Amino acid sequence: MKIGEASRVSGVSARSLRHYEDEGLIVPGRCSNGFRDYCQSTIDRVLVIRSLLESGLPVRLIREILPGLTDEPQPPAGSGAGRAEFLREVRSYRDRLAARIAVLTGQQAALDAYLREAGAVGGVDGTGS
Repeated sequence: MKIGEASRVSGVSARSLRHYEDEGLIVPGRCSNGFRDYCQSTIDRVLVIRSLLESGLPVRLIREILPGLTDEPQPPAGSGAGRAEFLREVRSYRDRLAARIAVLTGQQAALDAYLREAGAVGGVDGTGS
């Protein structure tokens, strides 16, 4: 599929798709006329990239961990102290994500409690009607 359709299917702008390509995160095929050609596996990869970016992981780390999260078998590059630092950074992002999830879970529980109480007191059924 061409970039416009890939953008529509993935929910990612054409500009972002080009940026992911420039950063080496995706490698779309090329048609004989030079247009980019996106297959479903590239779209699936784009969705993983988008999710990781939304979680706050920087492109630099995504580039290194992406092979382990998709169907590519190679592990993250590096060894020794460099690899240890990389793993510390990934753990740090994971821990921050877990903390955000905990906060959001608490907020959701508070809203659920409010809706239950409002339904009992004010006749609201909790469904938004």
